[in-house]
Amino acid sequence: MFVKRHLGSLAAAAGLALAAWGVGGVANAADPFTLSSATFKDGTMMPKKVANKNPQNPNCVGDNVSPQLSWSGVPEGTKSFAFTMVDPEGRGGLGVFHWVAYGIPANVTSFDEGEVSKESPKYVGGKSTQGVGYFSGPCTPPGSPHHYTYMVIATDLDPKELPPGLTLPELQAKLAGHTKGAAGLVVLFVKPQ
Repeated sequence: MFVKRHLGSLAAAAGLALAAWGVGGVANAADPFTLSSATFKDGTMMPKKVANKNPQNPNCVGDNVSPQLSWSGVPEGTKSFAFTMVDPEGRGGLGVFHWVAYGIPANVTSFDEGEVSKESPKYVGGKSTQGVGYFSGPCTPPGSPHHYTYMVIATDLDPKELPPGLTLPELQAKLAGHTKGAAGLVVLFVKPQ
């Protein structure tokens, strides 16, 4: 009798745990919206390969390999995602927008390493400070490390709603009243001595 009751309690607990995750392991709305990367951890230095590659700029010392990114705990009602990567200390404190992307369908919850270093059908390219619609890694000068914020924004907009080529301020204006939540990572980079 004790064993039957104990097994019944375990089955009920397992059922509650599975119900909390929903079908196919999708987190329920109570789970926090989080962004993570296998390329680096929040608060650490980015590897050199993520830095931009431009022989005309001595501070572009990497291979422009975009990091692996994945997100979970997607807010309920999300129809698409937007993504930004910003260096607030760049251009003497005016900021550098290294990546502006949006129109990412709600069923996309990750990018492989190197995947967004070029145009992709998985997202609509905005316009970075460098004038491109794909990831442009840092070209941080020697000295103090800069802080790079990667942010995924959940929206209630259809993935095809916004036109390509929006700058970050233009995207922010279009997203006003349409965001469901955001998650981010802050990492650092400086040109190695």
